[in-house]
Amino acid sequence: MIYLKSLLNVIDNSGAQVAECIKVLRHGPRNFARVGDEITVVIKQARPLNSEITGQSANNRVKRRDICRAIVVRTKAPFRRPDGSTIRFDDNACVLINKNGDPLGTRVSSVVAKELKDLQYNKIVSLAPKVF
Repeated sequence: MIYLKSLLNVIDNSGAQVAECIKVLRHGPRNFARVGDEITVVIKQARPLNSEITGQSANNRVKRRDICRAIVVRTKAPFRRPDGSTIRFDDNACVLINKNGDPLGTRVSSVVAKELKDLQYNKIVSLAPKVF
């Protein structure tokens, strides 16, 4: 479960490394986010901007103190699947998205949860090397 001020690893190549949750979007009285929920984050740590090395344009990169939207793709808190199995990941992780829901980066570096496919985040699932 991701609460206010929770730190998340950013697993895409948008330039961010660590993000902090500042708002959970689109949920009524619930004040936490699960896998597949949309949150607003502030970038706490970012990779240095060097377009010669990364090959990515500077307008698609994020910097420290930028405010972005993100999708939670992994949580440390265990959650239950409809088949009865319980899944728990080693860390909290997210992927940065734009207003339309498309990922900012062009790669996802590690595993994402299978629930994203059911929630129509097919672009994130297709970029991920493994879906678990």
